[in-house]
Amino acid sequence: MLNANRLRELLHYNPDTGVFTWRARNGRGANANNSEGAPAGSMHSKGYIVITVDGHHGYKAHRLAWLYMTGEWPTRQIDHEDTVRNNNIFTNLRLATLNQNAQNRKRPSRNNKSGYLGVSWDKKQEKWAATLCINGKNKRLGRFKSPEEASAAYLTAKAIHHPFSIGVSG
Repeated sequence: MLNANRLRELLHYNPDTGVFTWRARNGRGANANNSEGAPAGSMHSKGYIVITVDGHHGYKAHRLAWLYMTGEWPTRQIDHEDTVRNNNIFTNLRLATLNQNAQNRKRPSRNNKSGYLGVSWDKKQEKWAATLCINGKNKRLGRFKSPEEASAAYLTAKAIHHPFSIGVSG
């Protein structure tokens, strides 16, 4: 597995810009643009920068930044504070649990019919339900006449219980 020393031999990371550049050739194909000073990595389909190092494809740049700066692989997920997946400025990166990282979600999943995060239709009561995950357990926040009212309750509870998340809207 890649360690910090090997990473620093091959790449330079600028914590103020979040950009990796090549220090030395990486042993990849002759057509690869990994000459000294060239930017490293490419955009992954999900918006992350990925870098091939020593033949290993797909190291995510935010995880490499953590390794480069701390000398250790992250023990948890790395969260982009501003939610921009290719913004790897070190002050924008932080360790997060899966639950904390999920709180950055800005849009409901594709199968959500309400159009709002944390809001679903309760068939039995024929009202809109607001639910928030707190400490790994779903907490019911109430039933409401409109999805907008349920979303307002969700966002209020989220601000109290998940101040870690930022700029999230329903």
